[in-house]
Amino acid sequence: MATVESPLLSIGAFARRTRLSPKALRLYDRLGLLAPDHVDEATGYRWYRDDQVERARLVALLRRLDMPLERIGRVLELQGERAAREVADYWAAVEARTARQRSLAAHLRDRLSGRRPRMYDINIREVGEQTVLTERRHLLADDLPMWISAALGRLEAAAAACGDTAGPAFVLYHAEVSEESDGPAEACVPVADRAAAEKYAAAHSREVSLRHEPAHRLAYTRLTKAQVVHPQITSAFDAVERWTSDEGLTVTGPCREVYFADWCAAGPEDEVCDVAFPVK
Repeated sequence: MATVESPLLSIGAFARRTRLSPKALRLYDRLGLLAPDHVDEATGYRWYRDDQVERARLVALLRRLDMPLERIGRVLELQGERAAREVADYWAAVEARTARQRSLAAHLRDRLSGRRPRMYDINIREVGEQTVLTERRHLLADDLPMWISAALGRLEAAAAACGDTAGPAFVLYHAEVSEESDGPAEACVPVADRAAAEKYAAAHSREVSLRHEPAHRLAYTRLTKAQVVHPQITSAFDAVERWTSDEGLTVTGPCREVYFADWCAAGPEDEVCDVAFPVK
């Protein structure tokens, strides 16, 4: 039995079926997202098949997520779970960006209104002595996140050859890191086997250093992943530093960020980092 083909829809009829404007349909055609089935050579009229309606509606829904057209193209090329995973990855990035922007907006409100930074829950804990592998770098604030991730990754890989890590990784700030000031910052990973770490550092002295961190007390506040963003993270440092002064404590070393959670697996509202000062 012969297959009966559905009649073609004019661009106007197709626009009404899909709730997309003719202008949008022309744009999606130009970008390769939704080409008409047929274009009349004489008139330039575009004609679409009925079975293209679902694809067009999918494009419209993805645009309602503010998904860039280039990424919509990637979704359309995928099927089933792979397409769903692409949408999930996109939305996770949107939520992470929104959480960062929410934190930044709060920081800017406090800064512009002259109010003190919002309250932080500040505590003190004891930290035992540690042997740490380190990398030190002069860099500006924009370069800091990528360097921290890469440096801690290298140091944790090195620690695997030295009896594994012996505590959370941390980053010291020996001087201000901002848009104008380049630190330096120092990435640190505690190691379990000091003798093995000494051998490793001696063999890789151009890449890493080894030093001893004495036991100390830390005044700290705990931050979510969304809060670990410059410049709003500076309000947490300011709050801890002000608290130590109010409590009559003395800062005894460089401020630091202590990363106690899996950064990649954490969501925007998960606690991942302590902003801290060593005190006595």
